[in-house]
Amino acid sequence: MGLKRWYDAQIMPRVVTCACGQKAIARLRVKVVPLAQGSVLEIGCGGGLNQPYYDRDKVLAFAGIDPSRELLEGARRMAGERGWSGDIREGVAEDIPFPASTFDTVVCTYTLCSVADHAAAIAEMRRVLKPDGNLLFLEHGRAPDPGVVRWQQRIEPAWKPLAGGCHLTRQIGSALRGGGLAVEPLGQGYLPKTPRILGWMEWGIARKSAL
Repeated sequence: MGLKRWYDAQIMPRVVTCACGQKAIARLRVKVVPLAQGSVLEIGCGGGLNQPYYDRDKVLAFAGIDPSRELLEGARRMAGERGWSGDIREGVAEDIPFPASTFDTVVCTYTLCSVADHAAAIAEMRRVLKPDGNLLFLEHGRAPDPGVVRWQQRIEPAWKPLAGGCHLTRQIGSALRGGGLAVEPLGQGYLPKTPRILGWMEWGIARKSAL
């Protein structure tokens, strides 16, 4: 096993889980995840970090995908501890292994930054949503301040291989709108006590609109 493969398999999942499990991010998850209802699909479910925040009375069925086998082990373990009978699979957001118009809610938190094809992932999430379904998103990305963006652009090439392909400069709300979704923002801002190049957050609800 080469150094990169070893890092991606053994170290990177731990880095991602630690970074995305901090208390400030947990406080944002509370604003988004409990809104899920009906049949739910979570994109990037590895590690199970969102599972404690679902409202069990609202969720009728749970499914999840993640490309990391190591992180999926954690998600399945946590699901078992919570009594979920979820359909948790290895998969990528650009090719979601479920039929069109299947889910009432798609949950996407801290995932769009690292997908290989941003537009394809958004198109796939839109595809699997029911016509009246909701995409709940909580993502970090391109800051609104030009000075911060310049530093994001400088650091991103070195950052990506360390953080599982995470991009610092991807648009969030505008990318969702460009993918045929109507966006209802619920909040945005810099994460407290976090470097601004890493800390711009946006969260909200996106719904299907006419392409």
